[in-house]
Amino acid sequence: MPRLRENERNQLIGMIRGGVSVSTVAHHFNVTRRTVYVTLQRERATGSQKDRPRRLGRRKTTDKEDTFIRLSHLRDRFKTAGQTTAEINNIRQSNPISKWTVLRRLKTFGLRARPPACRTRLTSYNIRNRHDWVRIHSFWPRQVWNNHMFSDESKFLLERQDGRKRLFRSVNERFVPQCLSQARAFGGRSVMVWGGITAAGKTPLVTVHGSLTARRYIDEILRPQVVPAIHNQGLTFMQDNAPAHRARITDQFLYENNIPVLHPWPPYSPDLNPIAHLWDLLDRRVRMRQPQPQTLLQLERALHEEWDNIPQQAVQRLIGSMRRRCQAVILSRGHHTRY
Repeated sequence: MPRLRENERNQLIGMIRGGVSVSTVAHHFNVTRRTVYVTLQRERATGSQKDRPRRLGRRKTTDKEDTFIRLSHLRDRFKTAGQTTAEINNIRQSNPISKWTVLRRLKTFGLRARPPACRTRLTSYNIRNRHDWVRIHSFWPRQVWNNHMFSDESKFLLERQDGRKRLFRSVNERFVPQCLSQARAFGGRSVMVWGGITAAGKTPLVTVHGSLTARRYIDEILRPQVVPAIHNQGLTFMQDNAPAHRARITDQFLYENNIPVLHPWPPYSPDLNPIAHLWDLLDRRVRMRQPQPQTLLQLERALHEEWDNIPQQAVQRLIGSMRRRCQAVILSRGHHTRY
């Protein structure tokens, strides 16, 4: 039952003095009759309905220990509360504290246990390369970015475990067959696709069967999809540093067909490619379909249908975020960003 606030207790006393029955007052405030009687007795004894002063418990940690807890977890973000508790108890020798005390102190400093974000490991060369690249391109206006075609490949799994599914079960039903989410080893089967986006539209989604070699990249993607779009709209082509993209025959093909390329693209920088967010949007749209794809052919068909149904406003919004992406990398000094 809810605890009555001071104004509600004063209102309760007024209703009783006005002749309202105890049962009616209890039902009105959603409390028991005993709560009404206790409130009346307290008002007769003290003449007030203010909260009584409460004596706070003695803190088990000193200010220096609180500072140690905060700094130790800021210096090592993966340090556990149990490790910090053991260190403090070893110094104290008496009156040990529990890990819950450490967790409460961390909570007061705004630090909570959260899962880490997973990103690719960046070397010092990668960080410096990313920072130098965005310093040059962060001043480009939106009109310049609108004259680019951003492209990439992505793999979509038929079955996967992303930790987002939830079910309702009792305590002892964890391994009951009806409560298990079964999946194939190594993610099971998948479909790889290629796509390109511009401020004016999207290229058709291309399904890549098997490994994407440089020759297949030229014959199945560049020649039929990229070259006509680049020549018709006067765009600059963007591609990452995948082996098929950086092969010698690929560079020669792009040069012979007068395809301007955004060089050099910083390695390990999916946060700078706006199409990466479009892959996530495409995946969520496919997962929302009912019924879910059960075969690779159904998954491929769903990917093509949802790709065509993505509104162009979403693509334009992603391309328009390029300056913000560059500024975010500058603020992080070349490290990973929220994008």
